[in-house]
Amino acid sequence: MKVSARSWLAAASFALSVLIGVVLGRGAHGGASPAAAGGRPLIGISLDTLKEERWQRDRDAFQKRADELGIDILIQAANSDDTRQMQDVQALISRKVGALIIAPHNGAAMAKAVELAHEAGIPVISYDRLISGADEDLYVSFDTVRIGEMQAQALLAKAKGHRPMRLVRIQGAKTDHNSFLLKEGQDKILAPLIAKGEIKVVHEDWAEDWKPENAKKIMNAALTTHGHDIDAVLCANDGTAGGAIQALSEEGLQVPVVGQDAELVACQRIAAGTQAATIYKPTHLEVDAALDAAVKLAKGRPLVARDEIDNGFAKIPTILRDTIVVTSENLLDTVVKDGYHSYDDVYNGVPEARRPKRP
Repeated sequence: MKVSARSWLAAASFALSVLIGVVLGRGAHGGASPAAAGGRPLIGISLDTLKEERWQRDRDAFQKRADELGIDILIQAANSDDTRQMQDVQALISRKVGALIIAPHNGAAMAKAVELAHEAGIPVISYDRLISGADEDLYVSFDTVRIGEMQAQALLAKAKGHRPMRLVRIQGAKTDHNSFLLKEGQDKILAPLIAKGEIKVVHEDWAEDWKPENAKKIMNAALTTHGHDIDAVLCANDGTAGGAIQALSEEGLQVPVVGQDAELVACQRIAAGTQAATIYKPTHLEVDAALDAAVKLAKGRPLVARDEIDNGFAKIPTILRDTIVVTSENLLDTVVKDGYHSYDDVYNGVPEARRPKRP
């Protein structure tokens, strides 16, 4: 099925130059799923973890969208354990789901999951994090390279008085392809300035499993080596930013720190002035795109993807959603206005006199 889908992709791309990807569902060809037979679709969702606020939001958004679409979903969370996630996928396959959405803990480890799903005639969507070494049917995410660029630009804006800037970089998990995409985007902005000597990266390391405690260890190591001679910290996400900020605060030091995900605690830190910026990724945009696509794939219907990403094995049709830089200046006009976080929650702990006018 994959060969014919790719062949159709080439024909469609020739006829309509604006299209980069067209995907066909496997469900209609791989054994009669309930959706292919005209029944109520059942979609399987395998998440890496539910420990972080961001992934709890995804879970809730998936359920909300499923209710709107009138479909059934099964959600599993692997607690950042590759073995458990493989077991979760196998369990979902055994339930004969019409399509499978996987947010991998380890993108390379989940290549086998794609293979098993395809053997059962089940299409696979790689969600938020790219699965490498496999020919998943679709990748749905935010533009992670662009997020890295936005992070670096936000950091430069907030630390513009420091030249040369002495920078600490805390990257994400090496097992997550997104970590490398973030770095790629950051480097597009930072590398020319590093080459000119305007920025000096004094310490850089990767935070295993994106854990805040691992980020704190990295920040502590930087402080041990360089003391307070640090001007800014660029972190892979808000969790790692939280770990870095904790280490800085224990030293009585406050410098611009940038993360991403717009977690509530990060927005509260921005309101309080201890975090410089984050990147707001409207969760419902990514969830809606993934679940809508999964239903089409489960029913064997064509869908359009305007981008593609090479995962080292194949060029995967891709749907990317937009993101927004959030700072203290636009908290109200972004996460609060959208209802992502409430005014009271964001400004909890901020003295009344320092709060902006309630919208």
